[in-house]
Amino acid sequence: MEVGIMNNQSLNTKTCIVCDQEKSEGIMLYIAFVCSECEKEIVQTEPEEEKYKYYIDKLKVLNQLTHS
Repeated sequence: MEVGIMNNQSLNTKTCIVCDQEKSEGIMLYIAFVCSECEKEIVQTEPEEEKYKYYIDKLKVLNQLTHS
């Protein structure tokens, strides 16, 4: 029988609801995780920018989670 060794970092990763990548640093919004990189991009994005709508669409998951 093979036994794999897991490092502590892999135990603390979560999937970001914006970029869908496994990350260890970020914030929890309700029960959804947003990685630090996406959080920074969201905060720095102006409403006039094209990617603003992308972030809004990704964050709509939070509304769905609160009404489930």
